[in-house]
Amino acid sequence: MIAGLALAQGSGAGMTIADPAAEASVESTAQALADAIDAGLLPAADGRQPKAIVDTGSGSGWAKSTSSAAVGEGPEMTAALAAFAYGLTNPDAAPAGANRWDCKPNAEHPNPVVLLHGTWLNAYDTFAYMSPRLARAGYCVFAFNFGRSGLMEGGGLGAVLPGRFGVGPMEESSRQLSEFVEQVRSATGADKVDIIGHSQGGTVANRYLKFDGGEGKVGKLISFGATHHGTSLMGIATLGRAINNLGVNILGFYEPIVGLSNIQQAVGSSFYATLNAAGDTVPGVAYTSVGSRYDEISNPYDWTFLKAGPDATVDNITLQAGCEQDFSDHMTMMYSPRSTSIALRALDPATPTELACAFNPWLIGGAGL
Repeated sequence: MIAGLALAQGSGAGMTIADPAAEASVESTAQALADAIDAGLLPAADGRQPKAIVDTGSGSGWAKSTSSAAVGEGPEMTAALAAFAYGLTNPDAAPAGANRWDCKPNAEHPNPVVLLHGTWLNAYDTFAYMSPRLARAGYCVFAFNFGRSGLMEGGGLGAVLPGRFGVGPMEESSRQLSEFVEQVRSATGADKVDIIGHSQGGTVANRYLKFDGGEGKVGKLISFGATHHGTSLMGIATLGRAINNLGVNILGFYEPIVGLSNIQQAVGSSFYATLNAAGDTVPGVAYTSVGSRYDEISNPYDWTFLKAGPDATVDNITLQAGCEQDFSDHMTMMYSPRSTSIALRALDPATPTELACAFNPWLIGGAGL
């Protein structure tokens, strides 16, 4: 058994669980998640059976993470699995069209667009399809890799694979987003940014708006499969199982540790009690939240939807509404032509944007091809 997973609660790096009752609650959630992972793990070719074991380190260790801007544009991709493979060998690549720091917003699109990846993903493999299309539409696009954390820092065993970011405490990821937004605002001269977040990325943006200085600096938050209200344990477990059962040994044998951000995203966690205590939204922001009926990770999928509070607007969209041939799941929704057209329409509601509708296969993805 591997010790040292820090399941820190609270807003600061280096905070460990001091309250025995709180620690017991976290350990219980972590073990339930391990059990859920176990339920669907397939045997390896040599017959060995992976088994999820969670060790919280008995309160020892520190949960912490770092972030970095994505650099060097990778190739444009139209299929999710191909992008995932490229992201494994090029974990710090920027998606095409992103991080051109000399880009200046124009009058039609005054807000630069910040892209936020999800758990066990990176800027490239999440946005290799959408990013270049946003850039060609005239937007200044920026992306970074947040929540970079190692096994002994609370990131879980999945973080051992290259490019598996978004694993650190979401409070820290939110502060990393705050710093990145300031870099973007300084470079572009823009007062506000718009944010597109996938999965945990939408939740991190939500945290930034509410607690880390984002209010007044964000015009629109567009999220896809975001865990705004958490996800079921089975939803989190499926992510690890799916990758492992495809032959990529992200879990290993007998010692997969799930990582702090996954624990935080389990429905009912203390993270969400704090995040949504005053409602789903903040004033002055236009929200668009997109969910897919075939999302195996963020489920039930309508938990991604938001309820508008004072001086905020919310557009909750089911991806398949009006386009039944789009079978996008959690990852491939970022490779759906319909998703990109929804994002473009949300970014600029005044410009007519026809919503695309094309076949997009579950798991493989392929931009409707």
